[in-house]
Amino acid sequence: MSKLEIIVASTRPGRVGPSVADWIEKEAAEHGGFSEIEVVDLAEVNLPFMNEPHHPRLGRYTHQHTRDWSAKVSEADAFVFVMPEYNFGYNAELKNAIDYLHGEWQYKPVGMVSYGGVSAGTRAVQMIKQVVTTLKMTPVFEAVSIPFVQQFIDDDKRLVPNEIMRGAAKAMLDELVRMTEALRPLRESAAS
Repeated sequence: MSKLEIIVASTRPGRVGPSVADWIEKEAAEHGGFSEIEVVDLAEVNLPFMNEPHHPRLGRYTHQHTRDWSAKVSEADAFVFVMPEYNFGYNAELKNAIDYLHGEWQYKPVGMVSYGGVSAGTRAVQMIKQVVTTLKMTPVFEAVSIPFVQQFIDDDKRLVPNEIMRGAAKAMLDELVRMTEALRPLRESAAS
């Protein structure tokens, strides 16, 4: 029994992240590799920029928003980051959300669903890999990269994927399931 959390990174007004996340949530449900799937929107989490006085490694959180975020991340076994590319990198809200915590991320795999213009968010994905591996997360190689994302959004703000995107999502989810199980002993020993 594994829980997948799909994190919507963008908080920008008019963003397409929720549309992309809704689609990947449906793909994950059809895939069936996770017993529980939850979309977590950083716009709703609404973390202020880091305001904890202690290093996250200590887990001595003074603010309720941090304790809530810690509980949310702790309950996941794997993640998918639905992320835009801003100026050749990932967005500040995602970095802030990651930096709030430390041990809660460890030994959990992460898949990347990126979007943007011609590069499809791939430069942002490359940049975030060194951050997540520092926290002992395992980014899977398989990813979904959506170029010129607006062409896939219909009038009802739903993402309409093509076969390449569907195939990439299946490959990413397959690998996330494998890595979630492979890393389970490490997560369990770290939690005890």
